[in-house]
Amino acid sequence: MQRVSDYVKKIMADRKINGGTFTQTFNKMMMDIQHDPEIAGFLKQHQKELADDVVERSAAKLYEYVTVKRQLKEDKRSFAPGYLPQLVVNDHLIDIAYTASPTTIAKQRSQSLARRITTISMPKDIKQAKIDGFDKDASRFDALTKGIEFINAMKADPTHFHPGLYIYGPFGVGKTYLTGALANELADRNIQTTMVHFPSFAVEMKAAISTNNVAEKIDAIKKSPVLMIDDIGADSMSSWVRDEVLGVILEYRMQQQLSTFFTSNFSMNQLEQEHLRVNQRGDDEPLKAKRLMQRIRFLSREVEMTGANRRPG
Repeated sequence: MQRVSDYVKKIMADRKINGGTFTQTFNKMMMDIQHDPEIAGFLKQHQKELADDVVERSAAKLYEYVTVKRQLKEDKRSFAPGYLPQLVVNDHLIDIAYTASPTTIAKQRSQSLARRITTISMPKDIKQAKIDGFDKDASRFDALTKGIEFINAMKADPTHFHPGLYIYGPFGVGKTYLTGALANELADRNIQTTMVHFPSFAVEMKAAISTNNVAEKIDAIKKSPVLMIDDIGADSMSSWVRDEVLGVILEYRMQQQLSTFFTSNFSMNQLEQEHLRVNQRGDDEPLKAKRLMQRIRFLSREVEMTGANRRPG
């Protein structure tokens, strides 16, 4: 797209070639400039800084300013979509600086926040979860309060280790939504969060064995500043996933003191006794389960969430 100022410069050049004769287009251009109240105000405000013939010498920029404003008012595509023109003084003449519109700023901010939350096999709308949209009835208030306390602690001292939450309760009470809302609050504070649906991730890890990129996938998760492991205990777990995937992730995070959240339908005791102890083959491995639970208990604090099932159907 040709810049308006370039087009105007061509008109002005033609005018000089024609011996100073004003064309109809040039007259209209000057008329638009002279009748623009913002240009008049700018000229008055910066009179001492500007050259005496500033309007003539800056005509191309001034007409670009008028034209872009009109395009924006008429909802037409401008030279710089999403940006607003502003008049500035440049070496005693008038120039234009473009600044992001409020809509563009909001869009950029939203995109920036989204980049601070990595989701793996999570619902697409989880990035839209907000504290204001969380059902704050009595059965959920304790989990919400502890979540907000975590956010405040991270804001006050982001370099210190703050244990996450182990949120457990029945299906559909809002555990995943709450962690998503907390992730968005952390994103507002420039803190990167990774959210992973663990049963789906376990399937991916088994498939990754054939492509030899298990370590790469584990590294991407275990090093996240804040990790939220969703739905742990939702399916049967092999010894390999328990020890070589989950165990490796939690061991690293415990050693590095990285905040970690969990959601589950099991309490911590139930997770240990009813899920982690017995592998897919039916082998009872209490010591391995206890070792894993030591890491979960170090990384998080247990909180129950109850209430009615919010899921449709």
